[in-house]
Amino acid sequence: MVLDEIDRRILEALRRNARASHVELAAQVGLSASACARRIRILEHEGVIRGYTTIRDVSAAKARRPVFIQVKLATPNAESMRKFENAARKCEEVRECFLMTGEADYLLRIEIDGLDDFESVHAEVLSRLPGVSGMLSSFTIRSVFSYL
Repeated sequence: MVLDEIDRRILEALRRNARASHVELAAQVGLSASACARRIRILEHEGVIRGYTTIRDVSAAKARRPVFIQVKLATPNAESMRKFENAARKCEEVRECFLMTGEADYLLRIEIDGLDDFESVHAEVLSRLPGVSGMLSSFTIRSVFSYL
């Protein structure tokens, strides 16, 4: 699907506030509410918009903390990558998984309650993923901003 300027403005407005009504979005992008709603339905149908989510402030009390983990596979061939991705997809702790260029083969984002939780996830989940030869974990200090 080729996005035009209005589609991009709709997506930007939704990125800022996905809870805005079609009337509010339409006013921001210069459409009628019905035309805006129709375009949003098309964007959803075409998979440009895959869903809507809530973003928690990681600095808030009791919020789970994100940890980013670079993963290196022993043999990054098609079969080992397929096995790793299927296993990572089944791990409830893994919130996002990216195939990467550079030193790491994958970048995972997990969420933890604290260091004890990370130790458990590392020992019982991450270290058991198939084909992993090394991991490098980076803990967040605070969120500066997020456009999710």
